[in-house]
Amino acid sequence: MKTLQIKFNDIIHLIQKSRINAIKAVNKELINLYWNIGEYISIKIEQSEWGQGVVSELSNFIQNNHPELKGFSDKNLWRMKQFYETYKDFPKLSTLLREISWSNNILIFSRCKTLEEREFYLKLSSKEKYSYRELDRQISASTFERTMIASSHLPITLKENTNIKGVFKDSYILDFLNISEHHSESDLQKNLVHQMKDFILELGKDFLFIGEEYRIQVGNSDFFH
Repeated sequence: MKTLQIKFNDIIHLIQKSRINAIKAVNKELINLYWNIGEYISIKIEQSEWGQGVVSELSNFIQNNHPELKGFSDKNLWRMKQFYETYKDFPKLSTLLREISWSNNILIFSRCKTLEEREFYLKLSSKEKYSYRELDRQISASTFERTMIASSHLPITLKENTNIKGVFKDSYILDFLNISEHHSESDLQKNLVHQMKDFILELGKDFLFIGEEYRIQVGNSDFFH
């Protein structure tokens, strides 16, 4: 019976893998579509063939004549244009843009001010498979700025092989707890007691709760309290 269950689980694994691949393919096609629409609108407006009001007319036309097509509101059409214009001169980011959801793309190109910051969060979101809420939390927590300040040896844009989870962990801890760079282990543990609950909520899955104790990693050391 156990042998059969193992074989059955193999089938479940195949099904789940195919579903994930299908979702990725659909997302990639959706991003391609939004890119192409954004390009079309951008060119028409740049060439003065379309005025600002034409985008609203396009949205109304789609909604009235093809109500089954969703996601083409006036606001979202303008986002597609902004999306295209933000990245049209940076083909190296093309693959990353198609690896994350549209919602996460909107969050990055609308909130991040520089190409370096956008590339950082594109890679972070793709690697960690962040939800919209988690990505928003990372941007609000200035993860990019913290990482750059704490890791002066790190290039402005992260390399593909960088272990992003570990890059900012130390700086995030020290800054959050207001501990100097030359801290002692006792200082770290003392401050951790007062901040830990909120700290875990902010850092999410980077930290592990074990019974009544919390584990935090600083460099190559583990601390429990």
